Amino acid sequence: MEEITIALCGNPNSGKTTVFNLLTGSRQKTGNWPGVTVEKKEGLFEKGEKRVKVVDLPGTYSLTAYSIDEKIARDFLINGRPDRTVVIVDSTNLERNLYLTIELLEMGIDCILLLNMMDLAEKNGIRIDIDKLSKALGIPVIPAVAIKNKGIEELKEAIVSDKRSTPLIKVDYRIVENSINKLSKMIEEIDGYNLPSRWTAIKLLEGDEQVKEWLSNFSKGKEVIALSEKEILSCEENIGEDVESYIIERRYGFISGLVKECQKRISPIGERLSISDRIDKIVLNRWLGIPIFLFFMWLSFKLVFSLGNPIADIIDGFFSSLSDLTKKTIGENWISSLISDGIIAGVGSVLVFLPNIMILFLIIGFLEDCGYMARAAFVMDRLMHSLGLHGKSFIPMILGFGCNIPGIMACRTLDSEKDRILTILINPFMSCSARLPIYILFAGTFFSSHASDIVFSMYILGIIVAIFTAILFKSLFFKEEVSPLIMELPPYRMPTFKNVIIQMWTRSSLFLKKAGTVIFGGVILIWLLSSMPPGVKYASESSLIGRFGKIFAPIFSPAGFGFWQAAVALIFGILAKEIVVGTLGTLFGVEEEGLNKVLPHYFTKLSSFSFMVMSLLYIPCIASIGAIRAETGSWKWTAITVFWSLFIGWTLAVIFYQLGKLLL
Repeated sequence: MEEITIALCGNPNSGKTTVFNLLTGSRQKTGNWPGVTVEKKEGLFEKGEKRVKVVDLPGTYSLTAYSIDEKIARDFLINGRPDRTVVIVDSTNLERNLYLTIELLEMGIDCILLLNMMDLAEKNGIRIDIDKLSKALGIPVIPAVAIKNKGIEELKEAIVSDKRSTPLIKVDYRIVENSINKLSKMIEEIDGYNLPSRWTAIKLLEGDEQVKEWLSNFSKGKEVIALSEKEILSCEENIGEDVESYIIERRYGFISGLVKECQKRISPIGERLSISDRIDKIVLNRWLGIPIFLFFMWLSFKLVFSLGNPIADIIDGFFSSLSDLTKKTIGENWISSLISDGIIAGVGSVLVFLPNIMILFLIIGFLEDCGYMARAAFVMDRLMHSLGLHGKSFIPMILGFGCNIPGIMACRTLDSEKDRILTILINPFMSCSARLPIYILFAGTFFSSHASDIVFSMYILGIIVAIFTAILFKSLFFKEEVSPLIMELPPYRMPTFKNVIIQMWTRSSLFLKKAGTVIFGGVILIWLLSSMPPGVKYASESSLIGRFGKIFAPIFSPAGFGFWQAAVALIFGILAKEIVVGTLGTLFGVEEEGLNKVLPHYFTKLSSFSFMVMSLLYIPCIASIGAIRAETGSWKWTAITVFWSLFIGWTLAVIFYQLGKLLL
């Protein structure tokens, strides 16, 4: 069976993820792009005699490589050499979306244009002449409504078709055309250089550093670079502005003419406010915006508890029965202890919270897919900007609620290097789903009637500490002004069930993988240390883990939990935060229901709250530390994050406990 590779690219919010899911279904895998920790998604589908590998490129507005996303997209298209490229565009905003398409066609890339959201375009009175657009561009153009699975079969047919597209695009850059032609002729004479000469010449005039780097590997390439710098100065004298801006204006001018030829509006613009605009008048209101956002957060945790706990109780009952059955079947020996006290009690005490975590991811996926998450950044921009942070920083912070690692990786969308590093450093304070089992256990045990409010307070505390840290670090390390927030707000859309479920399962499966690997290995190690040396009482102070914990326990006494089991749980929690609950379950030899009965013998309401504060703020997990190191490229910033989070976590846990003792 012949295998071909295609790339999916498009602007953010164009429906690229929906198309990728429809093409590949369950045949997907994720990894990282070579050399960077940015997520890479691949999938497969078969059509006729061909197997198609689909590579989902990061969402990008252009191929001018300012951000890591844009660099990855362009590098793959140039060096990965896909057989075809599918460009997904939002039909409701054709002019803005076609900019990326024109850039690709200028590179001579074999493209298929997928006009997504055609139903919304028609609702807005927009009519697009598909045949005329296809002839003008010289490529296949397919109308689609991805959320309703319309146009996907036609797309598959076009992908596997043996008919190649022949792009007809040649934008007239007028005043700079002479310079483009001069440079193109010299580039064509460079032996071994195989990128389109005209495209290379345009990029040189735009001052593209990556293209200069590629050319500098050729002896004649250096001459071309030198000539391009002279031509830039000459052109700028003639046009009275910088060449890059002029080229962008000419490109948009070409697109504007193309859209006028191929698109008609049958109802006047602005005749009435769209549904999205009407909703935004409330959601983005300067006074109501933040309270509405906080309400959505509070409601999310209310649903996590009310819907998740009944299912969690069933899972807990299963593990309790399994533990009892193991002891009855095998008897009281070390194998029975390993399985029941170690594996079942440790891993089971974490898996009990899987329903709560899946519900949280379901809610986050819904809010992302419907378009609200993008509004959250706008809602917080005024506050963030007044604190010296970029409003766009709030998007990675929100992603950190699911997992800090993708939140840290999402910081690459920030244009300023210093904004990016600052946001990376504060992201671990956003309460990820791995901490949720700790909150659910302690809030459910000690604050049962107000459990969701207590969990909500942990998330708010994380945001407050992140903002405080950002203000402090900015005054110490990053003192320049913050640029204003400029980003697109997508229209509100009804989320697709399949998309939301796939997002929920993808994120939840990472939690399950941790339970099957890191947590499983961790609880076995904890059980082993709890059973050594031979003959010692299981999980006693005389065991190896008891002796280890007693060394660190006094450090936590001022915070109200100065016993060795808590110290061990927090230390092992550095491997993965879920291990905190698993460790307690292993040390006490009980699942979640048993922990509810055991913990009140060790914690008070006050000390349980300070323990949650410590769990929220202290050292990020090993995987997050690795992501910080990879994204910042610096051990200095990584060390600052580790030591600051440990200091602020311990300090606030002590303050809450000691103040509570005085006031209560």
